[in-house]
Order: sequence, then C-alpha cells, then structure tokens
Amino acid sequence: MIRTVYAKWLRDSRRSLIGWTIAVVVVGGGYAAFWPTFEDPEIAALLDNYPSALLEAMNYTNITTPEGYLGATVYGLVDAVLLAVYGIAAGARLIAGDEEAGTLDLTLSHPVSRPSLALQRVAALATAVLGIVTVFWLAMLALSGPVRFSSIGAANLAAMHVHLAAFAVFFGTLSFAVGAATGRRAWALGVAAAVAVVAYAASGILPQVEGLEWTRDWSAFTWLNGSAPLANGLDFGHLGLMLGLSTLFVVLGTLGFRRRDLAV
Repeated sequence: MIRTVYAKWLRDSRRSLIGWTIAVVVVGGGYAAFWPTFEDPEIAALLDNYPSALLEAMNYTNITTPEGYLGATVYGLVDAVLLAVYGIAAGARLIAGDEEAGTLDLTLSHPVSRPSLALQRVAALATAVLGIVTVFWLAMLALSGPVRFSSIGAANLAAMHVHLAAFAVFFGTLSFAVGAATGRRAWALGVAAAVAVVAYAASGILPQVEGLEWTRDWSAFTWLNGSAPLANGLDFGHLGLMLGLSTLFVVLGTLGFRRRDLAV
C-alpha cells in the first residue's frame, strides 16, 4: 500500500518516466555519436566560411571540440528541449491537471493538506528529473570511450548533468506555479512554454541585435550551458539562479493553491 502522495505520483508516472528516459538517452546518444564527424578538418574549414554572428547565434563557435559540440547540440538544444518539455508537461499536471480532470477533490478527501500535497508532488517531479538525468549521465559515460569524448571526464560530464537537472526543474516548477495558482493546465503549459521559447531566443538570437546583448544573461539556456560546464565544471552562480527561482516558484505556487477556491 502506498501511503504518501510522493510515492503515489512516482508510481503512477512510472510508464511515462521510462518513455521519457529512453527518449532522452536515445536522442542524446544519437547526436553524441556524430561527434567524430566534426573532428574532420574539412568541417572546421567549412565553418570558417560561415558568418561569425550566425555561428554565435547557433552556439557553434567551439563546435570542433567535444565540449563545444556536445554543449551546442546535445545539452544546448535537443536534450535541453526534451527535458524542458518534460518538466513543463509534468509540472502542469501536478495540481492543474488533476483539478481539470475532477480528481483533485478525491485526493484532498484523504488526510493531506494542500501545501503537503503540492510540496510532495514537486518533490516527486524533482526526483523523476534526477532519475532521468542520472540514467542519461551513465549512458553518456558508457559512450564517451567509443565515441571519443572521454577527454571531457566523468566529473565535468556530471557537472553538465547537474545543470541539466536544475534547468528541467526550473521549467517544471514554473509550470507548477502557474497551474497551482490558476487551476488551468493550459495557462501552465502556455506560460512556461512561452518563457522557454523566449529564453532560447535570448541565449543566441536576440543578442545579435544591437542593444539586446543583455538578454543573454537572463536566459535559462545561458544558465544551463553558458559557462560551459563540460569544460569548466559546475557554475554555482547559474545553478543558484535556477534553484533559487525554482524555490520561489514552489513557494508562490503553493501559496496560490492554498488560498484559492478549487474548480472541482
């Protein structure tokens, strides 16, 4: 018998977690497998013909090194987007999803308070993210020898995955906060997705416009990979921003959920 909201959410989400884990590993590993192609001197010569602004916008300025290639493709784009989508979708389900489905009143009929329900589900979401990212880290460690990026080292690879987990939790808690405060899953999905799109643009495209260079520093994608954790290890400033804002979102979402009438 499962006695906690935390454990029940993880159990109910187990099939989804397996699917998302497989997707993250397969997509990330597939892109990583192309790294040896970019060691070819012809690729470097080809990239020299591209405008520097375009390379900077695409985060391809250092793509002929394993740290630069993986940072630009796997961690700066495909798996970052996958984990942001997972976080947003799961965060919207934590409260707003059940509320719109009409099952939240049944959950609250048990001896659990609103704050406890919210906090346990957020903790379960964070645990799910850590599980996905840990499996992905192990998969990338296994690939590092065959695909020739073992020079990065297990510690820096782990640092990148810590940033990736904080990034996913950031978007998950943002989605949770909007959904918990409004009771609307569509609002949670829409607001968090809009923030993700603007953040991606601010990490490379918007700074190419004169006067908008400052937007890069306020992008979650910059906090994820702007300090190049694959080369430099953990960036406690960027991690602190993501985790601090995530904590703020949890507090605001829980307070909003506690104070409003429920649409059940």
